[in-house]
Amino acid sequence: MSDPLSRDTIAEQIERLEYRNLAFINGHFVAAQSGETFETLNPATGELLTHVAACNGEDVDLAVKAARRAFEAGVWSGLAPAERKVIMQRFADLIEANCLELAVLEALEAGKPISECFTVDIPDTANTIRWHAEAVDKLYDDVAPTSGDTVATIRREPLGVVGAVLPWNFPAMMAGWKLGPALITGNSVVLKPAELTSLSTLRLAELALQAGIPAGVLNVVPGLGHVAGKAIGLHPDIDLAAFTGSTEVGRRFLEYSAASNLKRVVLECGGKNPQVVMPDVTDLKEVASNVLAAAFWNMGENCSAGSRLIVHHSIKDDLLEEMLLQLERDWKTGDPLDPDVQLGALIEQAHMEKVMSHISRAKEAGVKVATGGMRLHEKSGGYFVAPTIFDDVPADAAIASEEIFGPVLAVIPFETEEEAIAIANDTCYGLAASLWSNDLNTVYRMSSAIRAGTISVNCFSEGDITTPFGGYKQSGFGGRDKSIYAHDQYCELKTTWIQLG
Repeated sequence: MSDPLSRDTIAEQIERLEYRNLAFINGHFVAAQSGETFETLNPATGELLTHVAACNGEDVDLAVKAARRAFEAGVWSGLAPAERKVIMQRFADLIEANCLELAVLEALEAGKPISECFTVDIPDTANTIRWHAEAVDKLYDDVAPTSGDTVATIRREPLGVVGAVLPWNFPAMMAGWKLGPALITGNSVVLKPAELTSLSTLRLAELALQAGIPAGVLNVVPGLGHVAGKAIGLHPDIDLAAFTGSTEVGRRFLEYSAASNLKRVVLECGGKNPQVVMPDVTDLKEVASNVLAAAFWNMGENCSAGSRLIVHHSIKDDLLEEMLLQLERDWKTGDPLDPDVQLGALIEQAHMEKVMSHISRAKEAGVKVATGGMRLHEKSGGYFVAPTIFDDVPADAAIASEEIFGPVLAVIPFETEEEAIAIANDTCYGLAASLWSNDLNTVYRMSSAIRAGTISVNCFSEGDITTPFGGYKQSGFGGRDKSIYAHDQYCELKTTWIQLG
């Protein structure tokens, strides 16, 4: 059996690629009404991949109307949960069957390592769709404990039309996190991928139609955020807007809701996530491996990236030494289509320049660089930045407080448990945290004190599909992705009070 990730199989898949670069509305690929397009580039080379339809408010309105017609007709919303389940499972099967194609699309357009796309992102997308499908006919509605002459039922009903606006760092996976619960509960969806990464999402829409999801139920409107994304936020016939991205843009969706129809808003936003390492840990190799994964997975372009290492001063130097050894040995930066690469390219030139400006300002402020701090592979034309670690970072330094969204880690020493907790919580964010200790009492006490939506203990993890994902403070608003809790935000609760004769 041939290796599905050999250079030859990847090259063959690239030769067979057909870019879906039009909007997907009411079951058809269509050009934007304006005829306008935008470029999508390969961040590993800076070269053009294709031109994508640039949707505006007119296109969003057409998609919403198609979604509303499908919802009111009941072609999807009117099916029994078990019937929707069968179709969604077929959708998951088709994602798996086209895993290599989707993985190559994401590696090409997002600069993500092909090995992660193929073994993590696309399988996770299929698993998310399948998990929510499998759960839907296991959920029971309720009967309230009323008196004998009344019956009161509490039922979940789909909201109607959901608008979802996606980030560029995990294009297919984030589509799955929204589509799984939104579709299986009976809603129609208008999805806007990030303008930098539209191709895999458009292919997913085609596979959904092929699986049997009726035309109009899933629509994809690629376009610029301040045009198509804003149109979704302001549209008066969208019942909920689900957004994943920066806190700055998340605020705008709350404003859009207030300025339009008071649609529900679910936000998953930024993070400046702490990794706290207590002095009683013994396996520094394991800690180092997880710390590096937390900081540099997906080039640090991850809202749950552990970009602050808060480590007890007594073990800091030993841990840092082990991290540098592993980074040199195990983390290769280069062509995302190389199966041996762990760090690909940053998403675009402007973002690379932003990351490099953070690094430059930290250097100018006198913060010590332990490794990295420079651009790599400039001759390729791509946007590569070396994994960078700053040592002995003051807790109030800009590099320790601002979300960089790149491969940059700030190492911050501490003396006492109270100081570690204070540093961990000294941020406007509260998405995720990691805690390392061999003492159960310490683990329980500190995990209770750190304000974050997900806390991983003695590992780096976001949990799995069974656990909700979202944050405290300015990291989240209105709900959670993943788990059965994600169904709640896409449903209305209806009470029916029946007076018996």
